[in-house]
Amino acid sequence: MEDTVSTPSRLVVLRAPGAVPDATRGRHARPAEGRDAGPGAGREGARNAASAVVEVQDEPTRAQLRELREDPGVLGFAAAMPLRLIEPLAAEEAGPRATTWGVDAVGAPASPFTGDGVTVAVLDTGIDAGHPAFAGVDLVLRDFTGSGSTQDENGHGTHCAGTVFGRDLDGERIGVAPGIGRALIGKVLGGPAGGGSDALASAVLWAAEGGANVISMSLGIDFPGWVAELVEQRGLPVQAATSIALEDYRANIRLFEQLANLLEARAPFAQTALIVAAAGNESERDGDPAYEINVSPPAAAHGVVSVAALGEGPSGFTVAPFSNTLATVAGPGVGVRSAWPGGGTRTISGTSMATPHVAGVAALWAQRLLAHGPLAPVELRSRLVASGTHAPLASGSDPLDVGAGLVQAPRE
Repeated sequence: MEDTVSTPSRLVVLRAPGAVPDATRGRHARPAEGRDAGPGAGREGARNAASAVVEVQDEPTRAQLRELREDPGVLGFAAAMPLRLIEPLAAEEAGPRATTWGVDAVGAPASPFTGDGVTVAVLDTGIDAGHPAFAGVDLVLRDFTGSGSTQDENGHGTHCAGTVFGRDLDGERIGVAPGIGRALIGKVLGGPAGGGSDALASAVLWAAEGGANVISMSLGIDFPGWVAELVEQRGLPVQAATSIALEDYRANIRLFEQLANLLEARAPFAQTALIVAAAGNESERDGDPAYEINVSPPAAAHGVVSVAALGEGPSGFTVAPFSNTLATVAGPGVGVRSAWPGGGTRTISGTSMATPHVAGVAALWAQRLLAHGPLAPVELRSRLVASGTHAPLASGSDPLDVGAGLVQAPRE
């Protein structure tokens, strides 16, 4: 038979700059830049002047898969897998300070840089654009979920954005880089489609082409959910579904590695876009039995800066018990207060909360580097990772858990 249940129902394809899909091969294709095509998008997917193309193919045949493997213009392709939030954990509300502990911990108040002139992207659940934390920020909004709105019904995206570039609230500094004047907000989670790796890939390219210097992503690919979908909707036995899902999982990691490589290769001809992503909250260091889980995709992709979560402790910062291991760097992620829909704040924990701290520090480094010339992605990543320090960590902290350590804002 030409097709089997192991053929993906939806495929995300990354094509090299200038590569045009064959008319017959693209007959099932639809645009990937959001659920609507939008200006400048067409049958070939999300395209721009010097970019690759993200294309989504519905119900690809085995013959089409073979053609994609043989097509030199295809950088990578993978089954579109569901996304999920890196779910935060509840945390005890603390009294207001002049600066949140996380902003203090990364040294932002002591830095002469504020993120002025830098553009960031937050790909998440949307944003409460009317929140006072974002007053004066040029917010460029795009829905990739089919909901028709970029409003944040969850709160997660608003909280993350507040940590990156939020203005002071009630006299408290919540943002690492409050001088950022322009931010791209891609809603990739929520809506009728829930969110998938196809929408995320398209959103990453959209953010890069929109001029983002730093892209913050506090989300992950839902492997258990994909296995369940293959079993329940396609009738596969659990063993077969798990095997297929594992290969799809690997293919998605390779796809996002190609995306990261592509963004690096664009410089110096286009703006740098460094991807920062959450390591994941699946570990249980305090469990019985205790266990640790490695960084989850898309943070696991080579070229992406993966972020572990730290909490305050009596003898120094400690890795959060839920934080996945083998991260690139670490950031404050326990008991983080930031903006919340409706105009207020909320305190929560997670590698989701650590990631925007690191994205904010990356924005400060970007401002510093831009003052001396074009921004090269390799240098931005190198400066960010090299800023990591183990000095404030509690004795005995495992380097595998925190990578290069707690990132620090530039001092001069």
